[in-house]
Amino acid sequence: MSESFLNMASIGDFDPLNASIPATKVEITVSFCVLYTQGMGNKEWREFGRTEVIDNTLNPDFVRKFILDYFFEERQNLRFDLRLEKSLGGIPGKKCGTIIVKAEELNNCRESVMMQFCGNKLDKKDFFGKSDPFLVFYRSNEDGTFTICHKTEVIKNTLNPVWQAFKIPVRALCNGDYDRTIKVEVYDWDRDGSHDFIGEFSTSYRELSRGQSQFNVYEVVNPKKKGKKKKYLNSGTVTLLSFLVDIEVTFLDYIKGGTQINFTVAIDFTASNGNPAQPTSLHYMSPYQLNAYAMALKAVGEIIQDYDSDKMFPALGFGAKLPPDGRVSHEFALNGNPQNPYCAGIDGVMEAYYQSLKSVQLYGPTNFSPVINHVARYAASVKDGSQYFVLLIITDGVISDMAQTKESIVNASCLPMSIIIVGVGPAEFDAMIELDGDEVRISSRGRYAERDIVQFVPFRDYIDRTGNHILSMARLAKDVLAEIPDQFLSYMRTRGIKPSPAPPPYTPPGQPLQTQI
Repeated sequence: MSESFLNMASIGDFDPLNASIPATKVEITVSFCVLYTQGMGNKEWREFGRTEVIDNTLNPDFVRKFILDYFFEERQNLRFDLRLEKSLGGIPGKKCGTIIVKAEELNNCRESVMMQFCGNKLDKKDFFGKSDPFLVFYRSNEDGTFTICHKTEVIKNTLNPVWQAFKIPVRALCNGDYDRTIKVEVYDWDRDGSHDFIGEFSTSYRELSRGQSQFNVYEVVNPKKKGKKKKYLNSGTVTLLSFLVDIEVTFLDYIKGGTQINFTVAIDFTASNGNPAQPTSLHYMSPYQLNAYAMALKAVGEIIQDYDSDKMFPALGFGAKLPPDGRVSHEFALNGNPQNPYCAGIDGVMEAYYQSLKSVQLYGPTNFSPVINHVARYAASVKDGSQYFVLLIITDGVISDMAQTKESIVNASCLPMSIIIVGVGPAEFDAMIELDGDEVRISSRGRYAERDIVQFVPFRDYIDRTGNHILSMARLAKDVLAEIPDQFLSYMRTRGIKPSPAPPPYTPPGQPLQTQI
Protein backbone atom coordinates (compact mmCIF):
# COMPACT_ATOMS: atom_id res chain seq x y z
CA MET A 1 0.00 0.00 0.00
CA SER A 2 1.29 3.47 -0.86
CA GLU A 3 0.21 6.74 0.79
CA SER A 4 1.47 9.82 -1.08
CA PHE A 5 -0.09 12.05 0.80
CA LEU A 6 -4.89 24.41 0.71
CA ASN A 7 -8.25 52.93 4.89
CA MET A 8 -10.91 51.57 2.57
CA ALA A 9 -13.95 53.10 0.90
CA SER A 10 -17.10 52.24 2.83
CA ILE A 11 -19.05 50.00 0.47
CA GLY A 12 -19.76 47.01 2.73
CA ASP A 13 -17.20 44.93 4.61
CA PHE A 14 -15.47 42.09 2.82
CA ASP A 15 -12.24 40.32 3.71
CA PRO A 16 -11.55 37.54 1.21
CA LEU A 17 -8.09 36.82 2.65
CA ASN A 18 -9.64 35.74 5.95
CA ALA A 19 -12.53 33.77 4.50
CA SER A 20 -11.79 30.30 5.85
CA ILE A 21 -12.46 26.93 4.28
CA PRO A 22 -13.54 24.43 6.97
CA ALA A 23 -11.47 21.54 5.66
CA THR A 24 -9.05 20.54 2.96
CA LYS A 25 -10.50 18.15 0.42
CA VAL A 26 -8.45 15.21 -0.76
CA GLU A 27 -9.08 12.92 -3.70
CA ILE A 28 -8.50 9.24 -3.02
CA THR A 29 -7.93 6.95 -5.98
CA VAL A 30 -8.54 3.28 -5.23
CA SER A 31 -8.62 0.23 -7.40
CA PHE A 32 -11.15 -2.55 -7.16
CA CYS A 33 -13.00 -1.82 -3.94
CA VAL A 34 -15.83 -0.38 -1.88
CA LEU A 35 -14.85 2.45 0.48
CA TYR A 36 -16.21 2.63 4.04
CA THR A 37 -15.72 5.41 6.58
CA GLN A 38 -15.98 5.19 10.36
CA GLY A 39 -17.79 7.68 12.58
CA MET A 40 -15.93 9.52 15.36
CA GLY A 41 -16.22 7.77 18.70
CA ASN A 42 -17.86 4.57 17.49
CA LYS A 43 -16.98 1.46 15.55
CA GLU A 44 -19.77 1.63 12.98
CA TRP A 45 -18.65 1.43 9.35
CA ARG A 46 -20.72 3.17 6.69
CA GLU A 47 -20.37 2.70 2.96
CA PHE A 48 -19.07 5.91 1.40
CA GLY A 49 -18.98 4.82 -2.22
CA ARG A 50 -17.85 2.19 -4.68
CA THR A 51 -15.96 2.12 -7.93
CA GLU A 52 -17.46 1.06 -11.23
CA VAL A 53 -16.93 -2.53 -12.37
CA ILE A 54 -14.23 -3.40 -14.88
CA ASP A 55 -14.42 -6.94 -16.16
CA ASN A 56 -11.73 -9.43 -17.03
CA THR A 57 -8.56 -7.78 -15.68
CA LEU A 58 -6.27 -8.35 -12.73
CA ASN A 59 -5.02 -4.75 -12.80
CA PRO A 60 -8.09 -2.51 -12.96
CA ASP A 61 -7.61 1.26 -13.04
CA PHE A 62 -10.91 2.83 -12.04
CA VAL A 63 -12.14 6.27 -13.08
CA ARG A 64 -14.37 6.82 -10.05
CA LYS A 65 -12.76 9.00 -7.36
CA PHE A 66 -13.85 9.47 -3.75
CA ILE A 67 -13.85 13.05 -2.42
CA LEU A 68 -13.46 13.30 1.37
CA ASP A 69 -12.77 16.13 3.79
CA TYR A 70 -9.34 15.79 5.42
CA PHE A 71 -8.86 16.89 9.03
CA PHE A 72 -5.39 16.84 10.59
CA GLU A 73 -6.92 16.74 14.08
CA GLU A 74 -9.00 13.59 13.59
CA ARG A 75 -8.18 9.95 13.05
CA GLN A 76 -10.13 9.16 9.90
CA ASN A 77 -10.31 5.40 9.53
CA LEU A 78 -11.01 4.07 6.04
CA ARG A 79 -11.85 0.51 5.08
CA PHE A 80 -11.44 -0.84 1.57
CA ASP A 81 -13.41 -3.97 0.76
CA LEU A 82 -12.13 -5.70 -2.36
CA ARG A 83 -14.88 -7.17 -4.51
CA LEU A 84 -13.84 -10.04 -6.75
CA GLU A 85 -15.51 -13.24 -7.84
CA LYS A 86 -12.74 -15.11 -6.05
CA SER A 87 -11.21 -14.24 -2.71
CA LEU A 88 -8.04 -12.14 -2.59
CA GLY A 89 -6.90 -13.26 0.83
CA GLY A 90 -6.57 -16.34 2.97
CA ILE A 91 -5.21 -18.66 0.29
CA PRO A 92 -2.00 -20.28 1.62
CA GLY A 93 0.90 -20.12 -0.77
CA LYS A 94 -0.75 -17.84 -3.28
CA LYS A 95 -0.17 -14.17 -4.08
CA CYS A 96 -3.51 -12.49 -3.50
CA GLY A 97 -2.92 -9.13 -5.18
CA THR A 98 -2.50 -5.63 -3.77
CA ILE A 99 -4.54 -2.49 -3.40
CA ILE A 100 -2.87 0.84 -4.07
CA VAL A 101 -4.20 3.90 -2.23
CA LYS A 102 -3.22 7.36 -3.42
CA ALA A 103 -4.32 10.61 -1.76
CA GLU A 104 -4.10 13.91 -3.60
CA GLU A 105 -5.21 17.28 -2.29
CA LEU A 106 -7.74 18.91 -4.59
CA ASN A 107 -6.74 22.33 -5.88
CA ASN A 108 -9.79 24.17 -4.47
CA CYS A 109 -8.43 27.08 -6.55
CA ARG A 110 -5.57 27.75 -4.13
CA GLU A 111 -4.13 30.58 -6.23
CA SER A 112 -3.98 34.16 -5.07
CA VAL A 113 -3.11 37.08 -7.32
CA MET A 114 -1.34 40.35 -6.53
CA MET A 115 -2.49 43.21 -8.80
CA GLN A 116 -1.85 46.93 -9.09
CA PHE A 117 -3.78 49.48 -11.13
CA CYS A 118 -3.48 53.15 -12.04
CA GLY A 119 -5.94 55.63 -13.53
CA ASN A 120 -5.39 58.26 -16.19
CA LYS A 121 -7.44 61.39 -16.97
CA LEU A 122 -10.43 60.33 -14.89
CA ASP A 123 -13.44 62.66 -14.81
CA LYS A 124 -13.29 65.63 -12.43
CA LYS A 125 -16.14 65.30 -9.92
CA ASP A 126 -15.32 67.69 -7.06
CA PHE A 127 -16.29 71.39 -7.37
CA PHE A 128 -13.29 72.69 -5.44
CA GLY A 129 -10.82 69.98 -6.43
CA LYS A 130 -10.26 67.14 -8.82
CA SER A 131 -11.54 63.70 -7.74
CA ASP A 132 -10.88 61.24 -4.92
CA PRO A 133 -11.03 58.00 -6.93
CA PHE A 134 -11.25 54.39 -5.79
CA LEU A 135 -12.07 51.08 -7.50
CA VAL A 136 -14.68 48.47 -6.61
CA PHE A 137 -14.32 44.93 -8.04
CA TYR A 138 -17.29 42.60 -8.54
CA ARG A 139 -17.41 38.89 -9.27
CA SER A 140 -20.19 37.79 -11.64
CA ASN A 141 -22.50 35.01 -10.48
CA GLU A 142 -24.10 32.29 -12.56
CA ASP A 143 -27.52 33.98 -12.28
CA GLY A 144 -26.19 37.21 -13.82
CA THR A 145 -25.86 39.14 -10.56
CA PHE A 146 -22.63 40.60 -9.19
CA THR A 147 -20.98 40.23 -5.77
CA ILE A 148 -18.45 42.73 -4.41
CA CYS A 149 -15.07 41.10 -3.82
CA HIS A 150 -12.59 43.95 -3.35
CA LYS A 151 -12.32 47.69 -3.00
CA THR A 152 -9.16 49.77 -3.18
CA GLU A 153 -8.12 52.62 -0.95
CA VAL A 154 -9.08 56.21 -1.84
CA ILE A 155 -6.46 58.40 -3.54
CA LYS A 156 -7.23 62.03 -2.70
CA ASN A 157 -7.41 64.94 -5.15
CA THR A 158 -6.07 63.44 -8.39
CA LEU A 159 -7.29 62.43 -11.84
CA ASN A 160 -4.25 60.14 -12.31
CA PRO A 161 -4.27 57.87 -9.26
CA VAL A 162 -1.88 54.97 -8.59
CA TRP A 163 -3.51 52.53 -6.20
CA GLN A 164 -1.56 50.23 -3.90
CA ALA A 165 -1.04 46.65 -5.00
CA PHE A 166 -3.51 44.24 -3.39
CA LYS A 167 -3.74 40.47 -2.99
CA ILE A 168 -6.95 38.52 -3.50
CA PRO A 169 -7.72 34.77 -3.72
CA VAL A 170 -8.69 33.74 -7.24
CA ARG A 171 -11.76 31.97 -5.85
CA ALA A 172 -12.96 35.32 -4.46
CA LEU A 173 -12.24 37.15 -7.72
CA CYS A 174 -13.85 34.70 -10.16
CA ASN A 175 -14.64 31.49 -8.24
CA GLY A 176 -11.83 29.78 -10.12
CA ASP A 177 -13.48 30.39 -13.54
CA TYR A 178 -10.84 32.22 -15.57
CA ASP A 179 -13.34 33.39 -18.20
CA ARG A 180 -16.01 34.68 -15.79
CA THR A 181 -16.75 38.40 -16.10
CA ILE A 182 -15.14 40.72 -13.56
CA LYS A 183 -16.77 44.15 -13.37
CA VAL A 184 -14.83 47.13 -12.06
CA GLU A 185 -16.54 50.38 -11.07
CA VAL A 186 -14.69 53.68 -10.54
CA TYR A 187 -16.02 56.12 -7.93
CA ASP A 188 -15.21 59.56 -6.59
CA TRP A 189 -15.23 59.37 -2.80
CA ASP A 190 -17.46 61.76 -0.85
CA ARG A 191 -17.32 62.27 2.89
CA ASP A 192 -21.08 61.78 3.32
CA GLY A 193 -21.00 58.35 1.65
CA SER A 194 -22.81 59.44 -1.53
CA HIS A 195 -19.89 58.50 -3.74
CA ASP A 196 -20.10 59.76 -7.35
CA PHE A 197 -20.02 57.17 -10.11
CA ILE A 198 -17.28 57.91 -12.64
CA GLY A 199 -17.61 54.83 -14.87
CA GLU A 200 -16.98 51.15 -15.25
CA PHE A 201 -15.28 48.48 -17.32
CA SER A 202 -15.31 44.69 -17.55
CA THR A 203 -12.54 42.16 -17.83
CA SER A 204 -11.76 38.54 -16.85
CA TYR A 205 -9.04 36.71 -15.00
CA ARG A 206 -7.73 35.35 -18.29
CA GLU A 207 -7.40 38.85 -19.74
CA LEU A 208 -5.77 40.20 -16.58
CA SER A 209 -3.30 37.32 -16.56
CA ARG A 210 -1.69 38.76 -19.69
CA GLY A 211 -0.12 41.28 -17.34
CA GLN A 212 0.93 44.81 -18.23
CA SER A 213 0.24 45.25 -21.95
CA GLN A 214 -1.98 47.13 -24.39
CA PHE A 215 -4.67 44.52 -23.69
CA ASN A 216 -4.99 45.67 -20.10
CA VAL A 217 -5.66 49.38 -20.64
CA TYR A 218 -9.39 49.80 -20.04
CA GLU A 219 -11.67 52.65 -21.04
CA VAL A 220 -13.80 53.77 -18.09
CA VAL A 221 -17.32 54.28 -19.48
CA ASN A 222 -20.32 55.98 -17.89
CA PRO A 223 -23.36 54.49 -19.72
CA LYS A 224 -25.59 57.50 -18.92
CA LYS A 225 -23.08 59.95 -20.38
CA LYS A 226 -22.55 57.74 -23.39
CA GLY A 227 -26.30 57.69 -24.04
CA LYS A 228 -26.65 61.48 -23.79
CA LYS A 229 -23.52 62.77 -25.52
CA LYS A 230 -22.70 61.75 -29.08
CA LYS A 231 -19.07 62.88 -28.81
CA TYR A 232 -18.51 61.10 -25.49
CA LEU A 233 -15.56 58.70 -25.63
CA ASN A 234 -14.82 57.76 -22.04
CA SER A 235 -14.32 59.03 -18.51
CA GLY A 236 -10.63 58.19 -18.48
CA THR A 237 -8.70 54.91 -18.46
CA VAL A 238 -7.54 52.37 -15.90
CA THR A 239 -4.34 50.41 -16.57
CA LEU A 240 -3.10 47.18 -15.01
CA LEU A 241 0.46 47.82 -13.82
CA SER A 242 1.33 44.37 -12.46
CA PHE A 243 -0.12 40.88 -12.11
CA LEU A 244 1.61 38.24 -9.97
CA VAL A 245 0.16 34.81 -9.20
CA ASP A 246 0.97 33.07 -5.90
CA ILE A 247 -0.15 29.53 -5.08
CA GLU A 248 -1.25 29.14 -1.47
CA VAL A 249 0.58 26.19 0.02
CA THR A 250 -1.11 23.99 2.61
CA PHE A 251 -0.07 21.85 5.55
CA LEU A 252 -0.36 18.73 3.37
CA ASP A 253 2.08 20.18 0.81
CA TYR A 254 4.79 20.17 3.50
CA ILE A 255 3.88 16.70 4.74
CA LYS A 256 4.01 15.34 1.18
CA GLY A 257 7.37 17.07 0.78
CA GLY A 258 8.77 15.12 3.72
CA THR A 259 8.43 17.47 6.71
CA GLN A 260 8.40 15.41 9.90
CA ILE A 261 6.27 16.20 12.96
CA ASN A 262 8.30 15.40 16.09
CA PHE A 263 6.14 14.67 19.13
CA THR A 264 7.34 15.00 22.74
CA VAL A 265 5.24 14.38 25.85
CA ALA A 266 5.83 15.86 29.32
CA ILE A 267 3.85 14.53 32.31
CA ASP A 268 3.20 16.22 35.65
CA PHE A 269 4.48 14.07 38.57
CA THR A 270 3.76 16.58 41.35
CA ALA A 271 2.28 15.42 44.66
CA SER A 272 -1.00 17.30 44.09
CA ASN A 273 -2.00 14.48 41.75
CA GLY A 274 -2.47 12.19 44.77
CA ASN A 275 -0.91 8.87 45.70
CA PRO A 276 -0.89 6.68 42.53
CA ALA A 277 -1.83 3.68 44.68
CA GLN A 278 -5.14 5.30 45.68
CA PRO A 279 -8.22 5.30 43.38
CA THR A 280 -8.68 9.04 44.03
CA SER A 281 -5.32 9.81 42.40
CA LEU A 282 -5.23 11.26 38.89
CA HIS A 283 -2.32 8.83 38.29
CA TYR A 284 -4.21 5.78 39.58
CA MET A 285 -3.64 2.74 37.36
CA SER A 286 -6.99 0.98 37.24
CA PRO A 287 -7.05 -2.46 35.65
CA TYR A 288 -10.38 -1.53 34.04
CA GLN A 289 -9.83 1.85 32.38
CA LEU A 290 -7.20 4.45 31.51
CA ASN A 291 -6.64 7.37 33.85
CA ALA A 292 -6.98 10.95 32.57
CA TYR A 293 -3.24 11.27 31.87
CA ALA A 294 -3.18 8.09 29.82
CA MET A 295 -6.35 9.04 27.92
CA ALA A 296 -4.98 12.48 26.98
CA LEU A 297 -1.64 11.00 25.96
CA LYS A 298 -3.21 8.26 23.85
CA ALA A 299 -5.80 10.56 22.25
CA VAL A 300 -3.28 13.12 21.00
CA GLY A 301 -0.35 10.79 20.41
CA GLU A 302 -2.15 8.25 18.26
CA ILE A 303 -2.97 10.95 15.71
CA ILE A 304 0.37 12.77 15.73
CA GLN A 305 2.37 9.55 15.47
CA ASP A 306 1.13 9.05 11.89
CA TYR A 307 3.13 12.14 10.85
CA ASP A 308 6.43 10.84 12.27
CA SER A 309 8.20 8.23 10.16
CA ASP A 310 10.32 6.57 12.88
CA LYS A 311 7.63 6.82 15.60
CA MET A 312 10.24 7.27 18.32
CA PHE A 313 9.01 9.80 20.89
CA PRO A 314 10.87 11.49 23.77
CA ALA A 315 8.83 11.17 26.99
CA LEU A 316 9.65 13.42 29.93
CA GLY A 317 8.39 13.95 33.46
CA PHE A 318 8.61 16.87 35.86
CA GLY A 319 8.03 17.54 39.56
CA ALA A 320 9.26 14.22 41.01
CA LYS A 321 12.03 12.93 43.27
CA LEU A 322 14.18 10.42 41.40
CA PRO A 323 15.95 7.31 42.66
CA PRO A 324 18.41 6.59 44.08
CA ASP A 325 19.22 9.90 45.83
CA GLY A 326 15.81 11.59 45.83
CA ARG A 327 16.86 14.65 43.85
CA VAL A 328 13.97 16.70 42.42
CA SER A 329 13.84 16.88 38.63
CA HIS A 330 11.70 18.90 36.21
CA GLU A 331 13.09 17.27 33.09
CA PHE A 332 13.62 13.52 33.55
CA ALA A 333 13.29 10.68 31.03
CA LEU A 334 10.33 8.41 31.71
CA ASN A 335 12.31 5.43 30.46
CA GLY A 336 15.11 6.16 32.95
CA ASN A 337 17.66 6.90 30.22
CA PRO A 338 18.49 10.65 30.08
CA GLN A 339 20.87 10.08 27.15
CA ASN A 340 18.10 8.44 25.11
CA PRO A 341 14.60 9.38 26.32
CA TYR A 342 12.95 8.01 23.16
CA CYS A 343 10.14 5.47 23.41
CA ALA A 344 8.91 3.22 20.58
CA GLY A 345 5.47 4.46 19.57
CA ILE A 346 2.69 5.67 21.82
CA ASP A 347 2.49 2.23 23.41
CA GLY A 348 6.15 2.61 24.41
CA VAL A 349 5.43 6.01 25.95
CA MET A 350 2.49 4.54 27.89
CA GLU A 351 4.66 1.73 29.23
CA ALA A 352 7.41 4.16 30.29
CA TYR A 353 4.81 6.31 32.06
CA TYR A 354 3.48 3.34 34.02
CA GLN A 355 6.99 2.23 34.99
CA SER A 356 7.89 5.74 36.18
CA LEU A 357 4.90 5.78 38.51
CA LYS A 358 6.37 2.72 40.23
CA SER A 359 9.87 4.17 40.65
CA VAL A 360 9.68 7.95 41.29
CA GLN A 361 8.20 9.87 44.22
CA LEU A 362 5.60 12.53 43.39
CA TYR A 363 6.79 15.88 44.71
CA GLY A 364 6.84 19.43 43.26
CA PRO A 365 6.71 22.28 42.37
CA THR A 366 4.95 22.53 38.96
CA ASN A 367 7.58 23.98 36.61
CA PHE A 368 6.96 24.04 32.84
CA SER A 369 9.95 26.00 31.59
CA PRO A 370 12.53 23.15 31.76
CA VAL A 371 10.55 20.84 29.41
CA ILE A 372 9.67 23.73 27.06
CA ASN A 373 13.35 24.70 26.88
CA HIS A 374 14.25 21.02 26.33
CA VAL A 375 12.17 20.82 23.14
CA ALA A 376 13.16 24.36 22.10
CA ARG A 377 16.83 23.34 22.04
CA TYR A 378 16.06 20.68 19.45
CA ALA A 379 13.75 22.98 17.46
CA ALA A 380 16.43 25.69 17.38
CA SER A 381 18.81 23.30 15.62
CA VAL A 382 16.42 22.54 12.71
CA LYS A 383 14.97 25.71 11.19
CA ASP A 384 14.93 24.69 7.52
CA GLY A 385 11.33 23.42 7.49
CA SER A 386 12.29 19.74 7.45
CA GLN A 387 11.02 19.21 11.01
CA TYR A 388 8.36 20.69 13.28
CA PHE A 389 8.07 19.96 17.01
CA VAL A 390 4.92 19.48 19.08
CA LEU A 391 5.17 19.33 22.89
CA LEU A 392 2.24 17.88 24.84
CA ILE A 393 2.22 18.89 28.52
CA ILE A 394 -0.31 17.11 30.73
CA THR A 395 -0.73 18.71 34.17
CA ASP A 396 -3.11 18.83 37.11
CA GLY A 397 -2.59 22.23 38.62
CA VAL A 398 -1.37 25.72 39.18
CA ILE A 399 1.94 26.55 37.54
CA SER A 400 4.83 27.56 39.85
CA ASP A 401 7.25 29.17 37.39
CA MET A 402 4.88 31.46 35.47
CA ALA A 403 7.42 34.18 34.66
CA GLN A 404 10.03 31.70 33.40
CA THR A 405 7.41 29.78 31.41
CA LYS A 406 6.17 32.94 29.69
CA GLU A 407 9.73 33.82 28.74
CA SER A 408 10.30 30.29 27.41
CA ILE A 409 7.13 30.51 25.29
CA VAL A 410 8.06 33.93 23.90
CA ASN A 411 11.51 32.56 22.97
CA ALA A 412 9.98 29.42 21.44
CA SER A 413 7.45 31.38 19.36
CA CYS A 414 10.14 32.05 16.74
CA LEU A 415 11.02 28.34 16.51
CA PRO A 416 9.31 25.51 14.57
CA MET A 417 7.30 24.25 17.54
CA SER A 418 3.85 24.23 19.13
CA ILE A 419 2.78 23.49 22.71
CA ILE A 420 -0.39 21.67 23.75
CA ILE A 421 -1.39 21.81 27.42
CA VAL A 422 -4.07 19.46 28.71
CA GLY A 423 -5.30 20.16 32.22
CA VAL A 424 -6.59 17.15 34.17
CA GLY A 425 -8.51 17.12 37.43
CA PRO A 426 -10.77 19.70 39.11
CA ALA A 427 -8.29 22.58 39.59
CA GLU A 428 -8.75 26.11 38.26
CA PHE A 429 -6.61 26.71 35.20
CA ASP A 430 -6.64 30.52 34.93
CA ALA A 431 -2.88 30.68 34.34
CA MET A 432 -3.14 28.18 31.47
CA ILE A 433 -5.71 30.38 29.72
CA GLU A 434 -3.22 33.25 29.90
CA LEU A 435 -0.53 31.04 28.35
CA ASP A 436 -2.94 30.06 25.56
CA GLY A 437 -2.76 33.62 24.27
CA ASP A 438 -5.94 33.51 22.17
CA GLU A 439 -7.33 36.71 23.71
CA VAL A 440 -4.13 38.55 24.62
CA ARG A 441 -0.80 37.73 22.98
CA ILE A 442 1.58 36.41 25.64
CA SER A 443 4.53 38.62 26.57
CA SER A 444 7.61 38.55 28.81
CA ARG A 445 9.59 41.58 29.97
CA GLY A 446 8.13 43.77 27.24
CA ARG A 447 8.64 41.24 24.42
CA TYR A 448 5.57 39.74 22.74
CA ALA A 449 5.39 36.25 21.29
CA GLU A 450 6.01 36.30 17.54
CA ARG A 451 3.01 34.00 17.01
CA ASP A 452 0.50 32.00 19.02
CA ILE A 453 2.00 28.56 19.69
CA VAL A 454 0.06 27.39 22.78
CA GLN A 455 -3.28 25.58 22.91
CA PHE A 456 -4.81 24.78 26.31
CA VAL A 457 -7.87 22.64 27.08
CA PRO A 458 -9.22 21.21 30.36
CA PHE A 459 -9.79 17.48 30.00
CA ARG A 460 -12.97 17.61 32.09
CA ASP A 461 -14.74 19.45 29.25
CA TYR A 462 -14.41 16.34 27.07
CA ILE A 463 -15.59 13.60 29.42
CA ASP A 464 -18.56 11.89 27.82
CA ARG A 465 -21.46 11.60 30.26
CA THR A 466 -22.37 8.14 28.99
CA GLY A 467 -18.88 6.85 29.82
CA ASN A 468 -17.79 6.53 26.17
CA HIS A 469 -14.04 7.07 26.58
CA ILE A 470 -13.40 6.56 22.86
CA LEU A 471 -15.65 9.53 22.12
CA SER A 472 -14.02 11.60 24.90
CA MET A 473 -10.56 10.98 23.44
CA ALA A 474 -11.68 11.73 19.88
CA ARG A 475 -13.23 15.04 20.95
CA LEU A 476 -10.14 16.00 22.93
CA ALA A 477 -7.77 15.24 20.06
CA LYS A 478 -9.97 17.15 17.62
CA ASP A 479 -9.86 20.35 19.68
CA VAL A 480 -6.24 20.35 20.83
CA LEU A 481 -4.83 19.49 17.40
CA ALA A 482 -7.09 21.76 15.33
CA GLU A 483 -4.73 24.76 15.62
CA ILE A 484 -1.52 22.87 14.75
CA PRO A 485 -1.73 23.20 10.92
CA ASP A 486 -2.25 26.99 11.12
CA GLN A 487 0.55 27.38 13.69
CA PHE A 488 2.77 25.24 11.45
CA LEU A 489 1.94 27.33 8.36
CA SER A 490 2.46 30.63 10.19
CA TYR A 491 6.05 29.58 10.97
CA MET A 492 6.78 28.42 7.42
CA ARG A 493 5.29 31.53 5.82
CA THR A 494 7.03 34.05 8.06
CA ARG A 495 10.33 32.30 7.30
CA GLY A 496 9.64 32.06 3.56
CA ILE A 497 10.06 28.27 3.67
CA LYS A 498 8.44 26.51 0.71
CA PRO A 499 7.47 22.82 0.72
CA SER A 500 9.94 20.39 -0.80
CA PRO A 501 8.75 18.64 -3.96
CA ALA A 502 6.74 15.50 -3.29
CA PRO A 503 8.48 12.24 -4.20
CA PRO A 504 7.25 10.43 -7.33
CA PRO A 505 4.20 8.20 -6.82
CA TYR A 506 4.75 4.60 -5.79
CA THR A 507 4.80 2.06 -8.60
CA PRO A 508 4.40 -1.63 -7.66
CA PRO A 509 7.34 -3.89 -8.59
CA GLY A 510 6.91 -5.24 -12.09
CA GLN A 511 4.33 -2.61 -13.06
CA PRO A 512 5.08 -0.23 -15.95
CA LEU A 513 5.37 3.44 -15.07
CA GLN A 514 2.10 5.24 -15.81
CA THR A 515 2.24 8.35 -17.95
CA GLN A 516 -0.27 11.08 -17.20
CA ILE A 517 -1.75 12.75 -20.26
